[in-house]
Amino acid sequence: MKLSDFDFDLPETLIATRPAVPRSSARMLVAQGADLRDGHVTDLTTWLRAGDLLVLNDTKVIPARLTGQRVRDSTQGRVQARIEVTLLEPRADGTWAALIKPLRKLKIGETVVFSADFSATLDGVDDGQGHLRFNCAGDVFDDALNAAGAMPLPPYIAAKRPADARDLTDYQTVFARRAGAVAAPTASLHFDASLLAALAVKGVKFTHVTLHVGAGTFLPVKVDDISQHKMHSEWGQVSAAAAADIAATKAAGGRVIPVGTTALRLIETAARTGRIAAWEGDTDIFITPGFKFQVADGLMTNFHLPKSTLMMLVSALMGRQTVKNIYAHAIAEKYRFFSYGDASLLFPAP
Repeated sequence: MKLSDFDFDLPETLIATRPAVPRSSARMLVAQGADLRDGHVTDLTTWLRAGDLLVLNDTKVIPARLTGQRVRDSTQGRVQARIEVTLLEPRADGTWAALIKPLRKLKIGETVVFSADFSATLDGVDDGQGHLRFNCAGDVFDDALNAAGAMPLPPYIAAKRPADARDLTDYQTVFARRAGAVAAPTASLHFDASLLAALAVKGVKFTHVTLHVGAGTFLPVKVDDISQHKMHSEWGQVSAAAAADIAATKAAGGRVIPVGTTALRLIETAARTGRIAAWEGDTDIFITPGFKFQVADGLMTNFHLPKSTLMMLVSALMGRQTVKNIYAHAIAEKYRFFSYGDASLLFPAP
């Protein structure tokens, strides 16, 4: 398959830069095979049945974007340079892998100061990423990062406006619990307490898994033959309790519906043997048309970027032509796209 098979033209005006308020008032396009229905996220109480299981990703986005100053003594005196940092993930040696702009203005051993009591030293560079060692750790680090950092909005939003105080809550799910993501599991942003309560009354069940979404989710596919694409890896965990919830739902005839591509990729990783089991580690699962799904019976997800791995994933679930029809309908009906956009609820044809 070619990259062009997953392309489409999207009007710039349909890229959402703010979420719907309240969260659950966002629109939702429901696809049951080729049948398309327009609605809203609150309609989940209609479309889901008692005994269905929603799989929710409880990762918590950290305010991973930092701006600081590097100070250097030179023959012209003390000079400063503005340094922008996006944290990617903690490393085993205690440093953080980070994107640093401009990396050329920071030498090994130099320090970037983010606030009076928060700084980091460049320990090394590997594959275009810097390894930063911070001057604090544990809860002190968390507090300092929360005070100095900003939410790492996706490039297509950051290009239109800077992150602000609203994003600290807007770009975080209401059930976020385990810190470590640098991008939100965006389909989950549509849930609020009232919707979760209404679904529980309906008899819909919930289980939580964790996949720390990385910046690699925004990396473009650079090869025309998609079989040659190297997928980024992300850390995830399916607990024994979550695996048992999924297995029990399947056994009882209920539907397992991951909320977001991150939850889907994780549970399918944990079920590669043909049955769901507890799992923990780094997953680089790449789901493309032809993939055999082991546990997911549907998917709630937002509308994705053209030529992205996520377009390939939804095409694997629904079929390429059906996805083309879904996206053509969404564009014609002016659904809002990407991280802060509207949702879709996808059930493949039997």
